[in-house]
Amino acid sequence: MSNYLVAMEAAWLVRDVEDIDDAIGVAVSEAGKRLNDKDKEYVEVEVGATPCPACGEPFDSAFIAANTALVGLLLEIDVFNADSEEHASRIAKSEVGGALRDVPLSVIDVIETEADEDDRDDR
Repeated sequence: MSNYLVAMEAAWLVRDVEDIDDAIGVAVSEAGKRLNDKDKEYVEVEVGATPCPACGEPFDSAFIAANTALVGLLLEIDVFNADSEEHASRIAKSEVGGALRDVPLSVIDVIETEADEDDRDDR
């Protein structure tokens, strides 16, 4: 069994907003509140980055049209004692998806992490 860091992307809609920074703030705040309400404080929430098609430099994943924003959020969660990367992905989507109902999620990266000293001693 291994430990993994699972990164997911979420598409968050923010209505009645005129400024990108406001849309990002509202999206991060709302996602954090919904996760905290379901005792998921251990999920890291931040705005995602999208590479510029012309130069490749990253910029915030947010777009506004008709006072409605689509904000791409990056969600990271540590998953412990998973059998594989696929198993860690399923656990992460289940944990986060349960708190963020009706929010599209996709796993973008799974990284195996080192076990803590205490974990190694238990083997």
